[in-house]
Amino acid sequence: MTHINTIKRSLIVPLVAVLFMVFTLPTEAKGQNKKALLVGISNYPSAHENAWDSIHGTNDIRLIAGTLKTIGFSVTEICDNRATCESIKKSLSTLTSNCQIGDTVYIHFSCHGQPFEDFDGDEDDGWDESIVPYDAQMRYAKGVYEGEHHITDDMLSIYFSNIRKAVGPTGFVFVVIDACHAGGSSRGEEDEESFYRGTQSSFTPNGKTYRPRINTQGNFHVKSMKGMSQIIILEACRAYQTNCEILQDGSYYGPLSYYISKVMDTPSYNISNMQWVNEVKKMMEGDSRLIRQNMVYETSIR
Repeated sequence: MTHINTIKRSLIVPLVAVLFMVFTLPTEAKGQNKKALLVGISNYPSAHENAWDSIHGTNDIRLIAGTLKTIGFSVTEICDNRATCESIKKSLSTLTSNCQIGDTVYIHFSCHGQPFEDFDGDEDDGWDESIVPYDAQMRYAKGVYEGEHHITDDMLSIYFSNIRKAVGPTGFVFVVIDACHAGGSSRGEEDEESFYRGTQSSFTPNGKTYRPRINTQGNFHVKSMKGMSQIIILEACRAYQTNCEILQDGSYYGPLSYYISKVMDTPSYNISNMQWVNEVKKMMEGDSRLIRQNMVYETSIR
């Protein structure tokens, strides 16, 4: 979601090594606690003309929460009407305050995403990416809704940096964003049973037309400073792509969430026979339903 700095060379080998240490070594060897904050929205309010279509974000949370609890995480879930902008920000702040040096932190968002007009000039293409909380509306309407409940990548970056400082160099932060930011519509035009986590419409007070910059790179470098933990951010698709839910065993899921859960649930899950992020990427690439999207990862690991 947030392509924070310039592109670097492929980081799969060190990335896999760190993920192995984070999720498979005993807690005493890598930190004091394991904490998770999971945000999922399925049913957005429909009482206004700028309403978002319903999706299935809470299905993801049920999958991921169960998996994380089995490997020792303390899990906080915020779903549907509890997942307001204020609640998400407060939960991120509380998580930061509760973190200790050496902690492992997992943060997960399964919701809509939307391009958001950039106002501070830090985006080359003029657009931030944003996640869409329960109380965020789709379009700008002066005096009615002016974007105050969207959460942009700039905002998230501040929270992530603060958490990285809180857990320190011996801690670790892992973020999953199972949303999309452009292309398509909330419901597929050619298939009424397709669900997309985003909208073709950008959020713009100035009437700007969203023209995404096509960047086909699959990994990006995240800036790091002394005293910070390492971080890995997994995103379900590139910024210009659509994230399409998949139907599995009668239920819809975000594809990134589904395949993360599938990999972490594997009994033989360890570094000797499974490359964690690479395996998730391979599963998504092998799913014919996902030929129009590509998983992206960002990391501070060099």
